Amino acid sequence: MYNFERTDDNIKKLAKKKWDSIAKPIDSLGEFENLFIKIAAIKGNVDFTIKNKTMVVFCSDNGVVAEGVTQTDSSVTTIVANNIPKGVATISKLSGTCGAKAIAVDVGINGDTPKGVLNYKVSKGTNNIANGPAMTKEQMMQAINAGIDVVKNLKDKTDIIGLGEMGIGNTTTTSAVASVLLGIPVEKATGKGAGLTSAGLERKVNVIKKAIEVNEPNPNEPLDVLMKLGGYDICAMTGAFLGGGMYKIPIVIDGVIACLSAYIACLINPNTVDYILPSHMGREPVASILLEKMDLKPVIYGNMALGEGSGAVMLFPLLDMAMALYNNVTFEQIEMKPYERLV
Repeated sequence: MYNFERTDDNIKKLAKKKWDSIAKPIDSLGEFENLFIKIAAIKGNVDFTIKNKTMVVFCSDNGVVAEGVTQTDSSVTTIVANNIPKGVATISKLSGTCGAKAIAVDVGINGDTPKGVLNYKVSKGTNNIANGPAMTKEQMMQAINAGIDVVKNLKDKTDIIGLGEMGIGNTTTTSAVASVLLGIPVEKATGKGAGLTSAGLERKVNVIKKAIEVNEPNPNEPLDVLMKLGGYDICAMTGAFLGGGMYKIPIVIDGVIACLSAYIACLINPNTVDYILPSHMGREPVASILLEKMDLKPVIYGNMALGEGSGAVMLFPLLDMAMALYNNVTFEQIEMKPYERLV
């Protein structure tokens, strides 16, 4: 259904050879060299550019907020989504500093789509997972396809895409889905999200346990788990990661919610991992588990839990700095004998 192949190993070898020609010790840029090798393979070209950068923030509300699992109510989702196209949201400010464009996408805001926000609304929020499935199969597929379509429409306009989300209650849905898919206790998969107290965390854990008990998701069927316990933002980001493979665009992961979406995309098509770039290690406890499952190594350790794609966009200027070396400063230019690869 979502068919695409792995990236070209020959391009990876050529990109590695290019790094080895740069006037620096062999492998000295560590994971940044690996990221560039990956991007070259995605684009099928060693001499690529990442000049045009886009942040996509999928916005959706979650019915489980009714269970008191969050510090704020769902109105905050609309407020932040409204501020992204105005340029005053956190992700807008961060994106502006590195020349990236921030786009908000409504896949399930519990209200009217704000002006300037792309309208892919499936419904006004999901159902309460503590009482039954979050959505129907048709709604899930609509949200997944929305993510793919957003990437399709950007493929000729951008060189790289970072993914983020905005949706009060989405660390609850993420923890629920992750607990089932990873086969780990709810307590291990659940953190405090946007500032819960210890008592609030306990309530959140109990709500997730109830949701799993009520819905009986099949852990061997990721889409069944997503439909019953997830959110439209998770669905849309899952689609966007698949879209990266379908349209050959590198997609940058943000925090735990994006990590989960990437993991689900990899379960659907294992080749997806070739088109995904890690950015930071989010504060939520299950983020590290998900990244390890995909064998992805983040390069930013900021103990962040902001959301909106804030960690993903912070990778962009780091890539720009690495690009300044990747395209320049060869041993020949500085009249220096190259380092040799000894192993």
